[in-house]
Amino acid sequence: MRKRGASSSLLSKRASPDAPVNRSIAVESRLAAFDNVCKRILAELKAHSFNEDDTFAVYLALDEAFVNAVEHGNKMDPTKKVKVEYSVDSDKVEISITDEGNGFEPDSVADPRLGSGLDETSGRGLLLMNSYMDTVKFNEPGNSVYMVRYKEKPDMTKGHSETKCL
Repeated sequence: MRKRGASSSLLSKRASPDAPVNRSIAVESRLAAFDNVCKRILAELKAHSFNEDDTFAVYLALDEAFVNAVEHGNKMDPTKKVKVEYSVDSDKVEISITDEGNGFEPDSVADPRLGSGLDETSGRGLLLMNSYMDTVKFNEPGNSVYMVRYKEKPDMTKGHSETKCL
């Protein structure tokens, strides 16, 4: 038997569509795991009225970061995990992707637009992440990337849109 007023109290506990969302998901280190993670994050972007350009930018950077975590960080080992943490509010989306690998030095990755990088079929992930996100930072070991995309673009002279270590 349902108590009177139960449905109205449930409705009052639901967050408003503009309320910030913070989630943490750990998934198997498999490329197929990306679809579920991606759908969750893109649904939150839609719920927070991000436009198509922002949504595409986040999708592309998220895909690159996730693939890097699975392929380069965890070496395609499905027994390892990829941790995805994200926060979406009315102004920005923040995403952190961490693998169980040894990490790398982001500054040691060659610019794929120069030299022999022009002929390579891979190696453009960091370039794309930096191009489409407003902030891209790596932790000291290099096994975790933190990315931010703002709806209203920040003043780029204040240190945004560059690769840094945390």
